[in-house]
Amino acid sequence: MQSSLFANAEIQTQERWALQNKHMLRVALGGQSREVLARKGTMVAFTGGVDFDGHLQTGGERRAAGMTGEQLNLMRCFGAGTVFLANLAQSVHIIDLQNTGLTVDGQYVLALDATLSWNVVAIESEQQIAGVGSYQLEIGGTGKLAVMTSGRPLVMPVTPHQEVFADADAVVAWSSNLVPRMESQVTSQRVWSRRGGTGEGWNLSFQGEGYVLVQPSELLPPVEFTMPGGFLANRGMGQQGGMRGNTWGS
Repeated sequence: MQSSLFANAEIQTQERWALQNKHMLRVALGGQSREVLARKGTMVAFTGGVDFDGHLQTGGERRAAGMTGEQLNLMRCFGAGTVFLANLAQSVHIIDLQNTGLTVDGQYVLALDATLSWNVVAIESEQQIAGVGSYQLEIGGTGKLAVMTSGRPLVMPVTPHQEVFADADAVVAWSSNLVPRMESQVTSQRVWSRRGGTGEGWNLSFQGEGYVLVQPSELLPPVEFTMPGGFLANRGMGQQGGMRGNTWGS
């Protein structure tokens, strides 16, 4: 049998974490690295003796998720073999953390090393209201992390002399040492209105020294996609079918 499809055969590499292609992550398990934590439901293929365990969340983590809407609902992939991970054909990016921290919207995390730790952090808001990305995940330590974006992202440097502003719906992650603030140029009575009829609403501003990762997408899904039992809910992408907040399923 002949086909151009065979150009997409499994890549051959000695790297433990690698991109099979720009939409798929390949993680080799075995030896000293026998497990990886991945977003539930993202395994698309595996070889060898790989097994999966989805019961990782503690009672405290469940309570925190219920209060903030932000969590990592993970499965453990372990054994000896190779596992391939992907989610809705989103672009995948591997980040190597070396005793550093990254603050990230939980819906964009695909996988991480078990050596990394995470906790929920609040974003300061001028209007002091919940939602609109008010809570994020701070992931830190030493290990690999894979994040997803819709399309090819932009990495913006932040310096003490250059503050960066980005649409809150387009921001994926930023260096944890940066100081973020949620800002709006509307009154509190019209906080959900898009600014001046332009379609722009909430900004995140960043001060300090580090980087901000922004994706070229801020589209909200059709209403029927976020209703209980809808498209996203049936694919483990929402608490009661919701899109923002808990996008990790139940």
